[in-house]
Amino acid sequence: MKSLFSLFLISFIWCQSIHELEMEKYKNQVRTGLDILISEKLELIKGKNIGLVTNQTGVDRIGIPNYKILIKLDDVHLKAIFAPEHGFFGDISAGQKIDNQSVKDLPTIYSLYGKTRKPTPVMLEDLDLIIYDIQDVGTRFYTYISTLGLVMEAAGEAGIPVIVLDRPNPLGGEKIEGPVLNMKFKSFIGMYPIPIRYGLTVGELAKMIIGEEWISAIPNLTVIEMEGWERDMYFNETGLPWINPSPNIPDLETAFLYPGMALLEAIPIVSEGRGTEQPFKWIGAPWIDGEKLAEQMNNAKLPGIVFEPVSFVPASIKGKAISPKFMNEQCYGIKSTVTDYESFKPVYTGLNLIVALNAMYQGEKIGGVIKADSQYLTKLFGDSMIYEIFYFPDPDAYHDRKYRRLSNNYEKTMKKYLLYD
Repeated sequence: MKSLFSLFLISFIWCQSIHELEMEKYKNQVRTGLDILISEKLELIKGKNIGLVTNQTGVDRIGIPNYKILIKLDDVHLKAIFAPEHGFFGDISAGQKIDNQSVKDLPTIYSLYGKTRKPTPVMLEDLDLIIYDIQDVGTRFYTYISTLGLVMEAAGEAGIPVIVLDRPNPLGGEKIEGPVLNMKFKSFIGMYPIPIRYGLTVGELAKMIIGEEWISAIPNLTVIEMEGWERDMYFNETGLPWINPSPNIPDLETAFLYPGMALLEAIPIVSEGRGTEQPFKWIGAPWIDGEKLAEQMNNAKLPGIVFEPVSFVPASIKGKAISPKFMNEQCYGIKSTVTDYESFKPVYTGLNLIVALNAMYQGEKIGGVIKADSQYLTKLFGDSMIYEIFYFPDPDAYHDRKYRRLSNNYEKTMKKYLLYD
């Protein structure tokens, strides 16, 4: 009998120790807006018919999806789900149109990247509340924030309040970079006059969109703030699990490279690494000398990054890349490795790379590297001034007097909407 009791006691102590160890993992972890809503603010959603805007990133601090949590709550009625680009499960390639989805035991999943990008009145019927809960990457041309604005505008038109569950900006909240969008070039990949790296959480940006009246109809907005997040934090300091926000952003380093290297998407004769396991880290083409380009880029002594030669063969990868540039062709180029997130300047680095390629190869390639999809490149960069960089190869050119003034105005305005120190 004593041995049985001893065994029980040992098992109990062991289980308790394991539980304590598990809880210790979350001790210094940031609590997202979802965590705060569920633990402290359920009265906001009790008795409500809810529309949820989300994807695979909408999980709590231990990885449970938001929709699974909401379905199990008493007197909370999940009536519709809305999914952005890449779909509800985040497994659809960039730019690929998506139909509405049916998933067992879930309400209709309406696609906001198919026949419409803005919820229709029919989709919003009988809803009392819309919740937005998606992890962003802090880059202007990442389309989840465009979906945010269109959802809020549709909610404003329908008289439906919106709750944004805040999440960290993976790139931190202290630095901005790149030109403020010239609204002549407004599009779905750039809807607001903000820099490429805009330095806000999605909750702060939602407040700014409404406060600056960047949408035509204004809903009643509530932002559920995070607990434990500070402006100088990068995502690897939050203690939260990394979930790929889209198929080609597999880690934080790629998220940091994206604001600069994604500019190469608009240059047809250069691969930005789509169709490989290292998108935006590998840049190349069949005609590039990777060793010379790596040497040129390293000689520039750009802060927080190093380059090395690489070769790769882009391939069609389901859910990641359909018919990527130079599919099944041997490409040569560079691999980028971020060595210091604090000093790294992604937009500045991307511009330096474009200038280096143009200087090295404009005599060999008709039109040089500047033979780009000009409309797309202008929309990505945010202003046609990017072409001045080709003709006057100074990557600092976008920080001339005009752009410094616009950036300073943006920084002054954004301070009105900051929620965190």
